[in-house]
Amino acid sequence: MSQLAKISSKGQVTIPADVRKKLHLATGDTIVWETDADGRIWVRRMEPLDLDYLTAVSGTLSEWNSLEDDEAYRDL
Repeated sequence: MSQLAKISSKGQVTIPADVRKKLHLATGDTIVWETDADGRIWVRRMEPLDLDYLTAVSGTLSEWNSLEDDEAYRDL
């Protein structure tokens, strides 16, 4: 599917309705623009983070919880 859109003087683009529907986009959603060296662009919907889950899990991840561990694993 190809759709055309014009860039405004502010650099804004209106996402065509068909594309919004296909990507399940709604007001306030975040989209990710990805580009490659050949000038191709991909647009996808960014899934929202579950902050409650991430907060709960962060308390259980204590294996690498020291400055020595941070230093040892910095270049991985």
